[in-house]
Amino acid sequence: MSERVRQLIGDSFTESQTDQWLPVTDPCTQEVIAEVPLCTEAEVERAVATAAAAFESWRETPVGERARLMLRYQALLKEQHESLAEGLSRETGKTLEDAKGDVWRGIEVVEHAANIASLSMGETLENIARDVDCYTLTQPLGVCAGITPFNFPAMIPLWMFPMAIACGNTFILKPSEQDPLTPVRLAELFLEAGAPPGILQVVHGQARCVDQLLTHPLIPALSFVGSVKVAEHVYRTGTQHLKRVQAFAGAKNHLVIMPDAQPNQVINALAGASVGAAGQRCMAISVAVFVGEARQLIPRVQEALAAVKPGHWSDSASGFGPLINPQAKARVLELIESGKSEGAVCRLDGSHCDVADYPKGNWVGPTFFTGVTPHMRLYQEEIFGPVLAGMEVDTLDEAIDLINRNPYGNGTSLFTASGAAAHEFQKRIQVGQVGINIPVPVPLPMFSFTGWRKSFYGDQHAYGKQAVRFYTETKTVTARWFRDDIDRGVNTSIQLR
Repeated sequence: MSERVRQLIGDSFTESQTDQWLPVTDPCTQEVIAEVPLCTEAEVERAVATAAAAFESWRETPVGERARLMLRYQALLKEQHESLAEGLSRETGKTLEDAKGDVWRGIEVVEHAANIASLSMGETLENIARDVDCYTLTQPLGVCAGITPFNFPAMIPLWMFPMAIACGNTFILKPSEQDPLTPVRLAELFLEAGAPPGILQVVHGQARCVDQLLTHPLIPALSFVGSVKVAEHVYRTGTQHLKRVQAFAGAKNHLVIMPDAQPNQVINALAGASVGAAGQRCMAISVAVFVGEARQLIPRVQEALAAVKPGHWSDSASGFGPLINPQAKARVLELIESGKSEGAVCRLDGSHCDVADYPKGNWVGPTFFTGVTPHMRLYQEEIFGPVLAGMEVDTLDEAIDLINRNPYGNGTSLFTASGAAAHEFQKRIQVGQVGINIPVPVPLPMFSFTGWRKSFYGDQHAYGKQAVRFYTETKTVTARWFRDDIDRGVNTSIQLR
């Protein structure tokens, strides 16, 4: 009999009393490795009530004590880094190195949460009027909730509950039902670190559970990461019930290649950023925009992609793993076929991918199209698979216009040796995360992680430093600048001003 995933409701982990259980399967084999409950309404209600009761004492806990909890927690996570990654690989199919990165990016957020005293400081100003002083206080909201996706089962939960709890809130985590074992293990380690009873609750479920959290009067704030359709529902429903909502949605990330870009770096970066993690990440590069003579790199990009082989997570030679489930594979294959039927040139087709010893895996090989146009489904929709769409334009202006007209605005990158081109791009581009000679510009926790247009709904500060007022857009630029001797690969990092 497979393992039954537990819930953290009240003061300890228990088995749900539900009669509805879903299988958790190994994406490489389809073997059922666990069963996850669809928690009952009464169980979710008890989780909220427990978190609300715990908030009354946790909010009064000194900030230094909250910070020390995070210090103990990050130390435990580092001790368990390898085992967490192995468990994550088993339930997601990610390669072990990719899984280690997933865990590590979460650890970085916990380290950031340990600095909560400095992050929470208010402001003061004397004599705003005669004999009148003014100051601001940063105070916790109450019971916060987070709904997390399958593709980063360590990093994204760790984006959410450590920061919320460090601020003095309590938290209810609803992880993806497709890979719940890693988030449950994170919660176990949190208790081992000395977290007081009740400040973190973990419930499992699908739409009914989500709606119960979205409409609950004791939950004032909620964060979500997932698909556009669900993000829109989460944002509309939560805000209609007067909650603060952050909803990360879809993406269509472009990497623009200028003619003066360093070829080897472009090709290596593009191959990893497009098919790494099987393309199942919101910051994956799914569109390569070749400007002018940069189109000469297309055959070399094809060759580099063909050399990346999917495989089992335990095989160090594997470039990436399977898709999360058969339904995800079927959708990616459908989009590949749509590209062919709409006239794109399929230079590399991963539709019929087989991996030795794992015939039942959800495999899709690297796939590369050129001749893609903006009207095609391949371009309009988020693919979430190892598929790269190639497009050609004559100028940087055309590339910027193309990206700004796309419905999504999560991440983008430019590869160039020109400081003027880089500055023009980062200034005019309407996207939340911008990379200059960086393929996947994921910011560190002290910076905001945001998105524009249909990639993000809610407070544009998102996670990280709240550096702008609410009615402005946040844009995070990560830049690597190359000197004139780019053929030797010499580079230096500078701050982009």
